[in-house]
Amino acid sequence: MKVSSTGFAFFYVLTTLKNSLIFSPLRLIHYFSSMVIVVMGVSGSGKSTIGRLLAEQLMLPFFDADDFHPVSNIEKMKSGQSLNDKDRAPWLKILADNIDHWLHDKGAVLACSALKNSYRSILGENNTYIYLQGSFELIYQRLQERSDHFMPESLLRSQFDTLEVPTAGYIISIADTVENIVNSALEEIKKHGH
Repeated sequence: MKVSSTGFAFFYVLTTLKNSLIFSPLRLIHYFSSMVIVVMGVSGSGKSTIGRLLAEQLMLPFFDADDFHPVSNIEKMKSGQSLNDKDRAPWLKILADNIDHWLHDKGAVLACSALKNSYRSILGENNTYIYLQGSFELIYQRLQERSDHFMPESLLRSQFDTLEVPTAGYIISIADTVENIVNSALEEIKKHGH
């Protein structure tokens, strides 16, 4: 069978780089289907860090749900008050509208707490959820070391109380290095075809 020069070049690239994280076959997912990956969990679980790295590997745009909060919500959290469902309703609606746009565009990775099943229902059933799981003690310690976040440590317990662990999606422990967490997420997406 005669192989064209183009076919040979493509085969060579895949063979040479198939084990590279930078040129993973996962990156090719971007060319075949739009997807929105929601990296979820309580404050301090590493959603933004992991989400940005996943977006880079999958060549998708990254968004942080915190950037879509109304000012009133941010001020309420800064004052040490928990948000209720009424506070979250307009925020979730904004996110859902954006997710619908991203799904019909080129996809995205979104870092979002998405703590309740009802919140995830609003965000949409077609999303891929990656739950970053960690103990209260581990995350509390991390939050104490941070100075760049408007979520006071005192609200962490209320987030754990609100949290409903998703039954769909992937659960990944954060008691590991960032690199290993990202690799685990990528492997799950690859294994299940996102």
